[in-house]
Amino acid sequence: MSAVAVLRLPLAVDLSGFVKLLQRMQVPHRVSEEAGEQVLWAPSEISEDVRSLYERFPAGDPDQQLDIPVAPTFKRPSFAEQLKHAKATGFILLLSLLVGGLTYLGDNLETVRWLTFLDFRVAGDYIHFTPLADSLAAGQWWRLFTPMLLHFGILHLAMNGMWYWELGRRIESRQGSINLLGLTLLFSLVSNYAQFAWSGPSLFGGLSGVLYGLLGHCWIFQLLAPNPAYRLPRGVLVMMLVWLVICMSGLVSMIGFGQIANAAHVSGLLIGCFTGLLGGLYNRRKLAA
Repeated sequence: MSAVAVLRLPLAVDLSGFVKLLQRMQVPHRVSEEAGEQVLWAPSEISEDVRSLYERFPAGDPDQQLDIPVAPTFKRPSFAEQLKHAKATGFILLLSLLVGGLTYLGDNLETVRWLTFLDFRVAGDYIHFTPLADSLAAGQWWRLFTPMLLHFGILHLAMNGMWYWELGRRIESRQGSINLLGLTLLFSLVSNYAQFAWSGPSLFGGLSGVLYGLLGHCWIFQLLAPNPAYRLPRGVLVMMLVWLVICMSGLVSMIGFGQIANAAHVSGLLIGCFTGLLGGLYNRRKLAA
């Protein structure tokens, strides 16, 4: 059941009476603010009836009994149904699961070395890294992106997978699969290179840099061009930003969670905010045209 914009009115128009009328009639609806207007959304099946109702009773009428078709109660779609509209999101998660299995979640170093930012070999207790320029000269360009698929432990994979599912679906539902894949690769490239530039030769991996990119993209995009698909609960945004600060403080590493790729997180968030700014401004101008 899809919702459509039934009314677009100036912010000065008082919709409270009409909204109360819809509530009494149990008509599914919501009101959002977009590009300096208030927008009333309703299921497409009854959009014309709601529009006609507003033309007759713009201020609402508590005494009037009206007959208007009511859409069936919304039922949360199953995981399989959600996956049909989130193919790119599911594809990235499937790749992460496959890589997690092939690498034994980081324990199989012979497989891990083919996906790390820098190739390496183990000699006794030491790891010897191959310069990035040598790997790129050998045609191993995939190394710029594939660290996002590496995870070191089941908790690492589960947490990153859960957040990619939540954030990736939002972007894919509004901007499409190609845009989500493009953003994922861009955020992976920027966060991987930033982590390498900051920490030097080291082993790192995971989707967290990409996740902070997706978070920043949704956050800024929603500020500039509000849309239900990008609306994040304020608690989620605050929690992830607080977690970023805690990780940067070094506390997480001190209590035994290993080294945190803080440069990847920060750079991912910054590039995500930048793409959200560009996308939000473009979408806002398109709505105003």
